[in-house]
Amino acid sequence: MTAEKQLSSAQSEKAQTKSLLDSVTYPADMRGFSDAELKQLADELRDETVDAVSQTGGHLGAGLGVVELTVAIHAVFNTPEDRLIWDVGHQCYPHKILTGRRDRIRTIRQGGGLSGFTRRAESEYDPFGAAHSSTSISAGLGMAVARDLSGKDNDVICVIGDGSMSAGMAYEAMNNAGDLKSRLIVILNDNDMSISPPVGALSRYLPKLVSSRRYLMARETGKKITEILPPPLRHAAKRAEESARVAMGHGSLFEEMGFYYIGPVDGHNLDHLLPILRNIRDSEHRGPVLIHALTQKGKGYAPAENSADKMHGVAKFDVVTGDQKKPKSLAPSYTKTFAQSLIAEARNDEKIVGITAAMDSGTGMDLFSHAFPDRMFDVGIAEQHAVTFAAGLATEGYKPFVAIYSTFLQRAYDQVVHDVCIQNLPVRFAMDRAGLVGADGCTHAGAFDIAYLACLPNMVLMAPSDEAELMHMVATAAAYDDGPIAFRYPRGEGTGIDLPETGKVLEIGKGRIIKKATGVKDNAIALLSYGTRLEECQKAAATLEEQGHGVTVADARFAKPLDTDLIKQLATQHSTLITIEEGSRGGFGSLVLEHMNNESLLGECRVKTLHLPDLFQDQDSPGKQYEEAKLTAADIIKAITE
Repeated sequence: MTAEKQLSSAQSEKAQTKSLLDSVTYPADMRGFSDAELKQLADELRDETVDAVSQTGGHLGAGLGVVELTVAIHAVFNTPEDRLIWDVGHQCYPHKILTGRRDRIRTIRQGGGLSGFTRRAESEYDPFGAAHSSTSISAGLGMAVARDLSGKDNDVICVIGDGSMSAGMAYEAMNNAGDLKSRLIVILNDNDMSISPPVGALSRYLPKLVSSRRYLMARETGKKITEILPPPLRHAAKRAEESARVAMGHGSLFEEMGFYYIGPVDGHNLDHLLPILRNIRDSEHRGPVLIHALTQKGKGYAPAENSADKMHGVAKFDVVTGDQKKPKSLAPSYTKTFAQSLIAEARNDEKIVGITAAMDSGTGMDLFSHAFPDRMFDVGIAEQHAVTFAAGLATEGYKPFVAIYSTFLQRAYDQVVHDVCIQNLPVRFAMDRAGLVGADGCTHAGAFDIAYLACLPNMVLMAPSDEAELMHMVATAAAYDDGPIAFRYPRGEGTGIDLPETGKVLEIGKGRIIKKATGVKDNAIALLSYGTRLEECQKAAATLEEQGHGVTVADARFAKPLDTDLIKQLATQHSTLITIEEGSRGGFGSLVLEHMNNESLLGECRVKTLHLPDLFQDQDSPGKQYEEAKLTAADIIKAITE
């Protein structure tokens, strides 16, 4: 039977069964369901998630891995009074379907539609917004303490993936939770392993046992008894109890941090999940609890299960085959250009090493890893460690390239300041996703790196105007050993420009003139671009020249150090100077204005800075986002005519 016929047959069978999902608008609607009905609901929820994402694109594999967890949590706990926090939030599509947003799920990640992550403004069922990892336990503990201070008794449940547990912040929160002893439920969504058949029966039985009220009461009673024993006996009893816990659940680390550990448990089996969650809900245990759930990313959808990345982030796709409908690329992406350029430099310099923080494919460093497996280090979701690790390498004469999204480098700002810049170590920062990023919205937009790095002594900042310039900047960074250097580049395709065979080393702090104005100063306009808005500047220049203006187009290349000679030339030879950048206020334009003021150049011409607006822009297509930001050719022209 063909795949199409199998799908049609399955759909026909389901059509004959009454849909439970159609009867659920909010979690309260499912709390009267039997366990068998909850299993059916989970199956329908998985199908609905696959169908919705096939039409919109977005995150798929992570959501499919938590379908049963989502159903079980909402069925057992009284959300939204009980707070449910999803770490990162990219796995929340099934959660959104069950919490009053099914009718809008096919607007996800689109302009005016649902966010692809949890968002407080969107629903009371999203008590904490997140798109960066490892924040859930900290936020949940804050909510739990606020509950205790207020005299309330609601539960707080945090669902955090094993990947997010590689970040130090998660352990900082767990350490604090173990000390405070507030009631907090953490579910570790572990999708990096499977339950092996030989231990399956035992792994099912023990978590259910140790989560029961009788066991919890016995354990608490035992603790009270051992407290009155003489020290040697008390310590011996404690060691024996801990040994039993380790043998049963492998949770010694979490137990040492003050958590009551339950697991591992099959995160896709509601016969296991429901009793455990009900036991914990009904128990009188007051401290933090960790439930270790083993899940499979992409579970229940064969194309995702068989995909190397479990269809983590997808374009629109065919539900039957899983084939994604990605438009053919006309030009290489900036990410790929960076990776290939770094590989070319590393072939000639064995001191070059690559570092990323759990984003090897997103930053292109997976390509570097294939070329130089011994010189590539993925440190996990640990940006702080990545930067200081790079600093340590730099002290020993190596040339670390730290490839991190602009928005993620924010998480390591103190390390950039304290461990790199103060010591003037030659760490190279490759900041992907600079500027606006479309469907990922404000949480992933690289808006602030120009402002937050330009203020640091010893830092050199570059931004390419196209993919050829990016090649030159990789070569420049590789050759620069006088201190830290950073370059930013956007998501998506380049301009399609012809690429050089190799990158060339640029003179530090020197820009270039792309096109020079003709005519008198009174009618001359200068457009000074930092980054990839140069193409829009050239479009604007063509229109302005048709209107009779003389236009100079310049590519700054560097925000720090500024090309002061270039700025003086533009200021003294033109009546109007416009700076354009894909960053926040306080960035490149502010640096230019400050320099011009200090050098008494502001009286030479009119100056206007164009940058991202002083707000967090919602998701949309990149083109529409830049229109909203007023950074298109039409906006450049309007800024001049006004």
